[in-house]
Amino acid sequence: MTARSRWRTLLFRGTEPVSGNRLRLLQSGAEFFPALIAAIDAAHTEVHLETYIFNPDPSAEAVRDALMRAARRGVRVCVLVDGVGSRELPAAWLEALKTAGVSVLHYRPLAGRGWRSNPHSLRRLHRKLAVVDARIALVGGMNIIDDYEPERFAAPRLDFSVEVQGPLLAQIHQSVRRLWRLVALTQLQADTRRQPEIRPSWPTDGHMRAAFVVRDNFAHRRDIERVYLTALALAHDEILIANAYFMPGRRFRTLLKKAAARGVQVRLLVQGHTDHPFFQAASRALYRDLLAVGVKIYEHQASELHAKVAIVDGQRATVGSSNIDPFSLLLAREANIVVDDAAFARALQQRLQAAIDQATPLDPADWQRRAWPQRMLSWLAYGGVRFMVGLAGGGRWV
Repeated sequence: MTARSRWRTLLFRGTEPVSGNRLRLLQSGAEFFPALIAAIDAAHTEVHLETYIFNPDPSAEAVRDALMRAARRGVRVCVLVDGVGSRELPAAWLEALKTAGVSVLHYRPLAGRGWRSNPHSLRRLHRKLAVVDARIALVGGMNIIDDYEPERFAAPRLDFSVEVQGPLLAQIHQSVRRLWRLVALTQLQADTRRQPEIRPSWPTDGHMRAAFVVRDNFAHRRDIERVYLTALALAHDEILIANAYFMPGRRFRTLLKKAAARGVQVRLLVQGHTDHPFFQAASRALYRDLLAVGVKIYEHQASELHAKVAIVDGQRATVGSSNIDPFSLLLAREANIVVDDAAFARALQQRLQAAIDQATPLDPADWQRRAWPQRMLSWLAYGGVRFMVGLAGGGRWV
């Protein structure tokens, strides 16, 4: 077995990578929303959409209208939103969708006013998936929310998704249908419309090798984490990670440090601006030790960073919904695409490099001199995160 074959075997152990895919990288809403709406407008039989946030804004309104158009022409349209992330979805929007014939379900809907203090409310649907006619899918980190806030930033939120055409669709299509049936069954809201018989189809000119990797609380509890850990352990040249909420466990941090020690260039692009200061403080508890061993860390300042992507050795890349934190890796439902293709990895790396060129590099010396009250507050926040995960039943975070 060649070194390349061994790398692939270890990386994809327990998953089902397939060749022959056509993949297109989509950056931020300017590329994502036109692709999503075009796919929905071309639908003939079925649309499945899963999202954590469905926000009432102009971008989301355009998606809503496309879903309603599809339902009115007889397409079966199923929308699964998270009960927390989409809690502000207006009743008027829900009514409009349902009147048009769109089926809408809430994953773990809120129960009472005490949901914020209930640790089990941390178990969320964090996947961002769309599958149309089992012929095209979009997988990544993009919620149904406008990512451009000109009053705050000159640039849109940094985020990525992947448009998938190819045999990988069979797994993605099966996954969204299975989850839809599960949620409908657990809420005693079984869809009365029979699911149409539909067989995945795709163009025959695809050449990319990729896997669809999910995290759930049943058969795939550690799959996404394991792919990351294996990639870090086998890296020999470069590791580049851009992740919005970066709070890896001890094993992950140890592998980053070992990679840096054996000469691998390790770079992390993390949030400079955040909507969760508590979690950012917890993340910063980890920076000092990583910087001390040669890991380079950059804070994204041009806009909000929402990406969950990585590249290893210029050949293997992942794009998805999973943050590198205990909420994603131990509690939430997540979905990533793992790609083994140099051209795809190069395209993603070029976009990340452009962001790094504008980011703020953290100075290891400054972080070694960081005042002890700041360090203490960060570690208290980090301990608080661990405590919340434990209460939610996430198991050991290592």
